[in-house]
Order: sequence, then C-alpha cells, then structure tokens
Amino acid sequence: MRTVKRKPTTPGEILREEFLKPLGMTQKELADHIGCHITVINRIVNHRTSVTAKMAIKLAATFGTTPEFWLNTQQALHLYKASKEITDTPKKYKIKISNNRLHPRGSRV
Repeated sequence: MRTVKRKPTTPGEILREEFLKPLGMTQKELADHIGCHITVINRIVNHRTSVTAKMAIKLAATFGTTPEFWLNTQQALHLYKASKEITDTPKKYKIKISNNRLHPRGSRV
C-alpha cells in the first residue's frame, strides 16, 4: 500500500481555486448552470460532502475536464482519510510458488 504523507487537495478546493475564482463564477451561478441547489455546491466547496458520479459528470461537462478527474480526486481524499483511521493494517500475505501454482505460506503442496 502506498503511503500518502500529505493530505490530497480536496475536490472543493480545486473547484473553488482552479475553476470558480479564475472564471469569476459564483457558487450560485454554477448551481444554476448545472441544475442543482446552491447548497450542494457550497457543501462540496466547504468539504462537507463528496463529489458523486452524477456531479462529476456535470462538473466535467461544465469545465471541460473528465468525470474521472473529479472522482479520482475524491477517491484520493477518501483513501487518505481511511489510511489515517486504520491503525491495525494487516501485513502483506506471504505466498510460495511450487510447480507453477500459488499456495498460501505454510500449506501443503
């Protein structure tokens, strides 16, 4: 498992800093444009809700990105948070190979 040292940039930070501010677009204007309530946009921008698949499609269409861009950003944040919550991560499972077959370590071949 890859260890993440710094917290990933949130989708809300990217939305605000890389798209809304440079375009001079308000949260209300974006909400109206994509057909959702301003509260949804505000919650994303303020890190109170996640970007859903439907929202990712709408953001991608609006800003010329891909849905995967928004979902990957969200997923990176989820993985970071989960890695900070888990304190008992299991060690890698060891296997041995004999006769071109995989066997759990310690099992009979």
